[in-house]
Amino acid sequence: MALKESLRELWHFTRQAWAERFWRRWYFWATHCQLPPIVEAAKLIARHLPNVLTYFKHRITNAVAEGLNSKVAAIQKRACGYRNPERFKIAVYFHCGGLNLWPPRFTD
Repeated sequence: MALKESLRELWHFTRQAWAERFWRRWYFWATHCQLPPIVEAAKLIARHLPNVLTYFKHRITNAVAEGLNSKVAAIQKRACGYRNPERFKIAVYFHCGGLNLWPPRFTD
């Protein structure tokens, strides 16, 4: 648990070099912990490390796109597939469009 939580500190660095230095220490710790899932996760991140470190150069992520994609997949799964693409598009707009469909309240 401490390994997982300590990796969150990576995103608080402001410079790529500092983040990379932190990563190298964390990676050593993770690969020597003798917990196979942690070692496997550390090696996976190490394979993608250049892409991870680009965050410190641009400070943007694809988290919003991934969240929206997840929501669209849930809409499709809930309906057990759509036979009509137009209905699917309408459902996506309805659930992801941010529309306020509640009737306005009348105040006295």
